[in-house]
Formats: sequence, structure tokens, C-alpha cells
Amino acid sequence: MQYKMLVLDMDDTLLTDDHKISDLNKKVLLEAQAKGVYVVLASGRPTSAMTAYAKELELDLNNSYMLSFNGAIVSSVKDDEILFEQKLTEKQIHELYDYSLSRNTDIITYLDGAIISETDSEFIEIEKEITKMPHNKVASFKETVNRPAVKCILLQEPSYLKELENDLKAAMPHLSVSMSKPFFLEVAQNGIDKAASLKFLAERLNIQQSEIIAVGNAGNDLTMIEYAGLGVWVDNVTPELRDRANIIVASNNNDGVAEVVQRYILN
Repeated sequence: MQYKMLVLDMDDTLLTDDHKISDLNKKVLLEAQAKGVYVVLASGRPTSAMTAYAKELELDLNNSYMLSFNGAIVSSVKDDEILFEQKLTEKQIHELYDYSLSRNTDIITYLDGAIISETDSEFIEIEKEITKMPHNKVASFKETVNRPAVKCILLQEPSYLKELENDLKAAMPHLSVSMSKPFFLEVAQNGIDKAASLKFLAERLNIQQSEIIAVGNAGNDLTMIEYAGLGVWVDNVTPELRDRANIIVASNNNDGVAEVVQRYILN
């Protein structure tokens, strides 16, 4: 099979634990693009927290794309053009805020290039470190978030949040709910996930499902892993998901992405 697109989750997949692209991963991804393969980044991260990595991999020079906010936005790296965008409504965000309050979790969203919350927490600190975005701690979440936003994240201790995942899905079946990290329960508009946006992009580029490789490690990657012609987990995949991909490669800290590229694209 000649693969034409390689779609990569970022945190805990492409990036090492210190949020870097390894030299080997970078080398083989540049080689894959030289062969005409689209390398696409697909992350729960905001677009602004992906762009530097995309340009490090020369996605702008190779006319490639990013799926940010778990697929709620599809954009061109070269010119920042937004090809697709879907937001939560103000009402939906306020419903999520009420739910989070009743379940004793923190909640964040994103407006005007900043993280918005009423609270501080160790998990919000992690999101600040990952995204490098400013944090606006506000007196009233509802008063501040008075217009649509791309997504919300509920944050809490991992074992509690895992229990809450199915409860939230049952309480709000009209929204898209997935776990990106053990302490991040992400919520987007109905029908929004990495697979839906990947399908949109592939159809735009006339690339068949069978011609796509997708690589990830967590629950918010599952839809694209199952959609792609070749779905791949890195070895540090969330344990209960291990049997839901075609293959498993080395971990994010051991150049698992490079292993995929070398086996299925460069060879």
C-alpha cells in the first residue's frame, strides 16, 4: 500500500515527555514529505500551540494542515487559512459549567487567545505549560464566556475523571466527549472529533481512507485510529485501548513515529 497521508497526535505521541520532536522523528518526517506524503498534526491543543511544531517539521513549506482543538478547527499551516471550524454555543458552554460545578471539577475554555477559568488547579497549570497561553482567572465564567467557543475541558484527579466520563456522555449525548490526558476530559460540538475532520481534509485532498496512517495514544485519538487505513498506537497508549489499533510501535520517548514512517512509508 502506498500511503499518502500520515496523521499524528502530538502530546505523548509525536512529542517526547519534555514536549520536543526527537531528531530521528524530525528526520524521517522530512523524508516522508520529500516523497510527497502529507504529514498532518491532529491535537487537542489550540492552533497557536501547534504552529511552531508544524513549522519545525516544514509543514508550511509542504502545504500541509493541522487539526486543532480535537478537530474543531482544520487549518492550513502555510497561510493560517481556516478550512473548517465548529464551536460550542454559549448555552452549551454554560450547561457544561453548571455540570462541572455539580460534579466538583474545574472547567476551562478558550477566548481571545487565552485560557478562561474561575479557578486555579495543578491541572490548569499543566495546560498552561503545554499551550504557553495566558490564563485569565475570572470572577464569573458565565459572564465572561458570553459567546461561542471551540471547546471546554473538565479537569480533575484522573481516577475521578475517568468515572465521570460515561456520566457526562449520558448527561450530554448531544456533545462530543473524549479523554485526551487522564486529567483532561474534553468536550466539543456534536460530531466533532479527529476522524470527522480527517475525513473532511482527506476528501478535500482526494485521498482515500485506505491511504491514511494515523498515530495516537489516547481516547481522543481513537476515532481517527479506527478511521485510518492503518491505525497505530505508540506503546504508551492508554491501557484499555491497546487492542483498538492495527499495530503498536515504540513509545513516544523511543521514536515510535519514526518506526511507523520507516516501516510503512520510506520502505
